[in-house]
This record gives sequence, structure tokens and C-alpha cells, in this order.
Amino acid sequence: MVLETKRLILREWNEDDVDDLVDGLNNIEVSKWLAYIPHPFTKEHAERWIRYCRQIAEKGMDRTSFEFAIELKSEKKVIGGTSLSNINRIHGTAGGGIWINAKYHGHGYGTEAFGKRIEFAFDELMLRRLENGFFAGNEASARMQEKLGYKIEGLRRKAYICRADGEAKDEYITGLLKEEWVRADL
Repeated sequence: MVLETKRLILREWNEDDVDDLVDGLNNIEVSKWLAYIPHPFTKEHAERWIRYCRQIAEKGMDRTSFEFAIELKSEKKVIGGTSLSNINRIHGTAGGGIWINAKYHGHGYGTEAFGKRIEFAFDELMLRRLENGFFAGNEASARMQEKLGYKIEGLRRKAYICRADGEAKDEYITGLLKEEWVRADL
């Protein structure tokens, strides 16, 4: 599975991505916004993650999740990851998230990648609603989701204990209906 934008390729993870994965996630400024990523994030963590993603990919299009590496075309480097998870084909819903290596923040790569993931969910998988969220204080994620049409639907107080910093995090729940989606110029 490969999705492409002007500057990015969203593709399945592979063994060659270990170093880029560690480079991106072994940074507390990234991992503090992700519930399940430990800090430090090691090569062993990256290898385990890639094995898991390879098992998911073997299920083809009938799977309940997609895990995409975000590759910057100009550098042929993985600069982040995005997921489409908990796909429920009966209800037409899914969740998921995104992270971008801190060295690549501020260039719109997250919005571009997340927009392509949304396009895939709505146009290819024929879903009707995406459910996401962000931790309180993560203004970049809040702005990105709002730009793409997401609406804040609630707050889950102290919903997660973040593995990176051990703090209990409040999570804003967001939702996007297909008819509300603001298509990005991908």
C-alpha cells in the first residue's frame, strides 16, 4: 500500500526504517504527545514496532488498521508515521494518529500526510467518520486537525498515562465527518 502527495510517500514500514524511527521517536518533544511511546525509544522498540506493522500489512485491505511510514521524497527519509486504526466497516468509522520527527516540524508535513490519510479513509475505504484526539497542550495537533475540519467533541480527563514522561494526560476527543472534511491540496 503506497499513498503519495506532492512531497511525501505514505507506505508500509520496513526493516530499513529502524534508524529513522529511532531518530524521530527518541525525542521527548515528540514522544510526550504520544500515549504508548516510551522514552528513551530504542532500536529494539523500533524493530518490534516494524515486525508488528509487517504482520498487519500481511492482512491486505481487509485489515482493521493501517500503519504508514511518512517518507520525505526529497531526502528519501522517514520523517514520521500515521495510522488508521480500529476500522469498523459496519459503522464506517476509524481512529488513528500521527507524529512527525521534531527536525521536520513547521513545514506542513503533518497536515499533508494526515490529509492524505483522511482521503484514503473516506475515498478508498468508504468510511464516513474519523475519530481522533490530542493531548491538552498540543496546540500544533489541535491546529492541524481544525484546519482539516475536525471538531472537538469532548474532553477525557487524565485519559492516559504517557509512557514517555509518566504524566496523566487530558485528551481532547475530535471527530470528522466525511461531509465536513476540508480537502487539503495534496
